Amino acid sequence: MRILNICAYTWAIGGPARIIYDHTTEVLRQGHEVDILSPMTPGEKSYPVPAGARLFECKRTKPVSKFFNEFSVELYSFLKKHIDEYDVVHMHGIWHFGSLAPFLVPGHVAKVITIHGLLDRWAIDHSKWKKQIVSTLYQKRLLGKADLIQINNTDEEEDVIRYLGYRPKNMVIVPNGMKVAEYTQLPEKGIFRKKHNISIDQKLILFMGRLNIKKGLDLLLPAFEKIQDQIPNAILILAGPDDGYLVETEDFIKKNDLGSRIKLVGMLTDVNKKEAVSDADVFVLPSYSEGFSIAVLEAMTSRVPTIVSDRVGFGDYIKRYDAAYLTPLTSEGVSTGLLKILQDDEYATKLVKHAYKMVTENFDISVVALQLLEEYKKIKKI
Repeated sequence: MRILNICAYTWAIGGPARIIYDHTTEVLRQGHEVDILSPMTPGEKSYPVPAGARLFECKRTKPVSKFFNEFSVELYSFLKKHIDEYDVVHMHGIWHFGSLAPFLVPGHVAKVITIHGLLDRWAIDHSKWKKQIVSTLYQKRLLGKADLIQINNTDEEEDVIRYLGYRPKNMVIVPNGMKVAEYTQLPEKGIFRKKHNISIDQKLILFMGRLNIKKGLDLLLPAFEKIQDQIPNAILILAGPDDGYLVETEDFIKKNDLGSRIKLVGMLTDVNKKEAVSDADVFVLPSYSEGFSIAVLEAMTSRVPTIVSDRVGFGDYIKRYDAAYLTPLTSEGVSTGLLKILQDDEYATKLVKHAYKMVTENFDISVVALQLLEEYKKIKKI
């Protein structure tokens, strides 16, 4: 098969790019062909492209792209010229031009949409009036016209049913996955700490993600402030690009005199990211909304105990395996989790063991990529 993925394939977009990378690597190994079509803003850094795949970058068209996310005349022109060269066009996410454009171009290609958590209650309520307009104009109709809607879990299944008002026949649960082998051998401990002047006796709490309100930073920051007396040697690392919450974060740090205890290190990629995970004592992501958090899976595979909300995209699995400290969406809940893991070594060890078992049994890319390929084959146009 020839497969075209449509996604803003950049480091800043985070999880979806990583998911495409890992899935593409496995699909290529199975003998298929994969291209990636990516709307780009000048200055954005593309995610690495697996050997054997092709990346086509399309400039976003201003000023329309400021109001209609990822709008690109180049992207539309590419599809108009090449869409019939593919068996499957796989759109990642909704609410943006990349998930609309394939439906505007005549062709017999099978169309797949992965929701990536963008229909949960928090996501719907964010910029609600814009989404109501998009829903009315086309979004609900196009989900019904897609040949396949990929969702990751039963929570997302409920989100789609609530949004559409019915359960579409073209919907299937296939979890995303990751290359587990890449995180079983990490860089030597101490490299990240040395780079950032963090001593070996300090408890390193790692947050890795875009600095966005939906990631639960408004819960994490006060939670960290609450544990200062109990764990005075704790340090919080915020690793990720600004996505609308940097000013609030810096204001909180300044107001509470936490400049020496909270470090903003920017977006980490490749080896630098693995160095950070290798040195972490706990990973935390109290997110209000996630499609499927690859960062959490990476931490779990790296045997780092984690604190997460049940909105990370696989909360049902976490509950079943007892694989993380599941925090309520309150700062008190997050601070309780931090204290529990950092003060109870036996509990932290148990979480690590259960989490690794969960990831290897359910989310290794070699397993889930084959599941999605089978779904592709069912909808491929003859």
